[in-house]
Amino acid sequence: MSLALPMLAQATRAMRAVVDGLGAPRLSVLLFHRVLPAPDPMFPDLVDAERFDALVRMLASAYRILPAGEAASRLAEGTLPAGALSITFDDGYADNAEVALPILRRHGVPATFFIATGFLDGGRMFNDSVIECVRAAPGEQADLAGFGLGQCPLATPHDRRAVVERLLPQVKYIGLDEREDFIARLCRCLHVSRLPGALMMRSEQVRELRRAGMEIGAHTVRHPILRVVDDAQAEREIRQGRDELQGLIDAPVRLFAYPNGRPLQDYDTRHVEMVRRIGFQAAFSTAPGTATAASDAMQLPRFTPWDQTTARWMARLLHMRTFGAAAVPQA
Repeated sequence: MSLALPMLAQATRAMRAVVDGLGAPRLSVLLFHRVLPAPDPMFPDLVDAERFDALVRMLASAYRILPAGEAASRLAEGTLPAGALSITFDDGYADNAEVALPILRRHGVPATFFIATGFLDGGRMFNDSVIECVRAAPGEQADLAGFGLGQCPLATPHDRRAVVERLLPQVKYIGLDEREDFIARLCRCLHVSRLPGALMMRSEQVRELRRAGMEIGAHTVRHPILRVVDDAQAEREIRQGRDELQGLIDAPVRLFAYPNGRPLQDYDTRHVEMVRRIGFQAAFSTAPGTATAASDAMQLPRFTPWDQTTARWMARLLHMRTFGAAAVPQA
């Protein structure tokens, strides 16, 4: 390890201590999805194993890392320690168990994994179906007029990513059955017959995370945008996802993460009350911010300080801890 990392960790720890001494105890909750074994040419900004290892090493040096459930409880009780931070993962990707878990264990760091049960054991998230379809498309150009995009270049990984980014908003905010139809139509259009089937965890990998001391949280069954589906389906997705995980790990599942997670856009107060009524201890949004004792335990904020270097990544995290609002807009 270079001398720069210990010096950066020391500086971060000192600045964080100053920030935490300025007011009420605060909790930073980080959000990850995937940790790739190697960089992806289409998505070079996604975290890979080497970068995740450096980030976890830095975080463990500068913060007090707690499981999200313990952190939420101690925040509510007023016993949250200085420098509190939690690491969370959404969706249930296989690389969470295969790549991230060994790194977390090596550094003695806990994390919380919010898992959508409908994709376990060979399923695939709708966004990954779009990504992998575009990745596998033959040729250097595609006619996507049927999706309102016209002729699209596919000559480079950057071109293909641009197409993905134009397609995803079309499929995210439609119903679950409509998503399936969209993916099937896209595969036919791009002449792709097979998509990868091992992106998400197997059930045994969820149990492996639990045995390793990691925390398991619910994330619905099929990851619907809750405001898109009717109330009965939303509540069924929330409750069934939790119940399936409890059966899988033979332990209570007390935490929930809202799919996509933006307040008033992806979920609203109806869904907050569903989560509360079903009996979750705490729930997490993707509203950026830092939680304090004033935060709603059913809408705790999470933040990912995207940046290309460890120093700037840590600086963004510290800036959010200093200035980020914890308030979540109410419907």
